[in-house]
Amino acid sequence: MNTWHVVLLGLLEGLTEFIPVSSTGHLLLAGYFLGFNSPGKTFEVLIQLGSILAILSVYSAKLLRLLIDLPSDPRSRRFVLAVLVAFLPAAVIGAGAHKYIKEFLFESPTLVCVTLIVGGVVLLAVDKMRFEPRYHDAMDFSIPMALAIGFAQCLAMIPGVSRSGSSIVGALLLGADKRSATEFSFFLAMPTMVGAFAYDLYKNHAALTVDDVQGIALGFVVAFISGVVVVRYLLDFVSSHGFALFAWWRILVGGMGLGALFVLGAASP
Repeated sequence: MNTWHVVLLGLLEGLTEFIPVSSTGHLLLAGYFLGFNSPGKTFEVLIQLGSILAILSVYSAKLLRLLIDLPSDPRSRRFVLAVLVAFLPAAVIGAGAHKYIKEFLFESPTLVCVTLIVGGVVLLAVDKMRFEPRYHDAMDFSIPMALAIGFAQCLAMIPGVSRSGSSIVGALLLGADKRSATEFSFFLAMPTMVGAFAYDLYKNHAALTVDDVQGIALGFVVAFISGVVVVRYLLDFVSSHGFALFAWWRILVGGMGLGALFVLGAASP
């Protein structure tokens, strides 16, 4: 692994994991054009640990408060249950479809570019809709609503769709405002990313070399630092500016990717 490849991919992971642009899509495209290829795309999944720790560190005080309140506060118990229920669809479907996703969907840069563009168009459309939000706090989401958000998140198993984007759009369509939809996506990321990390490590640990582990460690550190910056400021940005910037970025990256694939003569999956 070239050090600058690892640093670049770690930076991409941290900067894009929690915004609705698809961190996996960006990593796969960058890896494809850089000629970077990890065994089973394991590097791209395992450096997510840096982003996981970033959100845990930023939300440590709130998570501690939840744990303290859990025995005595019904609202806290319902929120934790809602996050776990939202995680279930990804856990079940992801485990069952893991091999197909890694062997087929992750190997198609054309698919990534198309889903980036389509997702950008969807995000623009949703951002322009004038909803009447019924939920202004992620703590108030109902259990059925959380389950529906969990199924929406499963769309992100198609690389380029975006885990945060699908869960945020799902929450918006179900009556959440932009801030609470984004914050629930943060909390849902915790079990989802930990589960993906643990499952991928279990499946591919035997194929990892010392160089792979060193590269993953460096990518993890870079993803952690950049992820902390994004998590600290994203909620305020979304509340003030919405999602249009991210939508246009998706369309730009997807369009440039398709153009590059066409020029290189590699546009077919």
